[in-house]
Amino acid sequence: MRAGKHAPRAIALTVVLFWVQAASAQGAANLDNATCLGCHGVAGFAAPRADGKTRPLFVPADQFANSVHGKVLRCVDCHTTITELPHKNVPGTLADQERTRLAINKNCDNCHTKAAQGYLETYHGQIAVLGYANVATCSDCHGSHAILRASNPASSVAPGNLLKTCQKCHQDATAGFATFESHATTDDFAHYPYVWIASKFVIAAVGGVLVIFWIHSALWFYRELRDHQQRRLRPHVRAEALPPAAGRYFQRWSVLWRWAHFLFALSIIILVATGLPLLYPNTAWAPVLERAMGGPEISGIIHRLAAVVMVAVFAAHIVYAAIHIGLNWKTFKIFGPYSLMPNWQDAADIAAMVKWFFGKAPRPTFDHWNYQQKVDYWAPFWGIAMLVATGAVLWFKTLTGAFLPGWVFNVATVAHGDEAVLAAAYLFTVHYFVNHWRPDKFPLDVVMFTGSMPLEEFKREYTVEYDRLVANGELQQHLVDAPSRPMTLGSKLLGFSLVAVGLALLVMMAIGVGGKLI
Repeated sequence: MRAGKHAPRAIALTVVLFWVQAASAQGAANLDNATCLGCHGVAGFAAPRADGKTRPLFVPADQFANSVHGKVLRCVDCHTTITELPHKNVPGTLADQERTRLAINKNCDNCHTKAAQGYLETYHGQIAVLGYANVATCSDCHGSHAILRASNPASSVAPGNLLKTCQKCHQDATAGFATFESHATTDDFAHYPYVWIASKFVIAAVGGVLVIFWIHSALWFYRELRDHQQRRLRPHVRAEALPPAAGRYFQRWSVLWRWAHFLFALSIIILVATGLPLLYPNTAWAPVLERAMGGPEISGIIHRLAAVVMVAVFAAHIVYAAIHIGLNWKTFKIFGPYSLMPNWQDAADIAAMVKWFFGKAPRPTFDHWNYQQKVDYWAPFWGIAMLVATGAVLWFKTLTGAFLPGWVFNVATVAHGDEAVLAAAYLFTVHYFVNHWRPDKFPLDVVMFTGSMPLEEFKREYTVEYDRLVANGELQQHLVDAPSRPMTLGSKLLGFSLVAVGLALLVMMAIGVGGKLI
């Protein structure tokens, strides 16, 4: 009876001694393994999951011994959480298991630094760093204890097995999908040339334009501020010289334009807010913002819905413009004052503005559209085209993978993120400055929300158009009453809210970019 009672303990002790002896033969590095594998190396060992079901935790020990880690690592090198969970004799909850998976995933970085860098530039790595385990971690692709080199045909990441590995999560994955370069980086041209080229092209093209307009804005601010300090303001219109009218406001924007601007601006802010945590997951603010957005799944849905709204507004505008030009094609001048097409006058205005910046000439006057507004208008044609193309590749992965090679996903990820950051930086700096922050406008211009602007301001900002309307006797039909007090107050609240959120996102971007550069 006594012998039978202690038989299980004796068997366990024998197993432990066996592994101690085996470890001694392989070297001191594996002594700690013997203690762990004495229990966990027994085939069939299992622990309860949160759902009450069980699953094997480890493969037989001989498979670990023959893996790439078997002779160089101890169990505790990866399992830094072994003092938790089952060793406390408390069944691990699902949250515990996910926390352990992420901890082990992070430990892989200690040895595989270069591979980890590429992994962190993918959606899988970004979500994992944000603290969510519902994505592919290192062990999901490479295995856990029977890890083999990719050159080994039996490896889960060997070329012949990649599709099957991907299909564990992406059941409809295709052969092209499986060639996704899961560790590609933007600084390794030799191994990932397409990713390197995409990154450098977007940064050079869009980043170069951004720097030019930062300089342009700085010079504009300096000269406008100097003129204010020297009281060299542009002459105001004398009230008694204004034509008789029911109001003293000029109708600049229709209701349709104002709603389009609001929806477009709101969709962009939501897109930036839901996308930034993925681009800078290592920052302190990223997990907080991701949780505020509902986590990866909810945030992803919000991001796509905002993208649909943005594209819908943009497409509706194109259709509207085409119809308007079509109905007025006999009188519409493609390079006229009411067209947003760049013309030679814009070049002359740029030259005049530069002379004014340096105090070499008086401030130029403009027509219905100035060159800065035309830049703001045409920039989205480039930006949205790239964002929509790359976003569609990432959204419809299976369809893309059926026709294109896997590196297209890497290029799309890099181009989508870089273009989004640079576009947002332009909007939250240059666009905000020109329309709200320069001395003539500070702290906020609400014309885009109320639709009308004081006639005095209209004459200062668009002198050429004002003079033409007066000469043609057409000014009167554009004049309206001042916006109501509720309309003005609501416009200010909305405007300040959008600007404040944009500023907050800009600060987050700056912290994220700074962290990558350091």
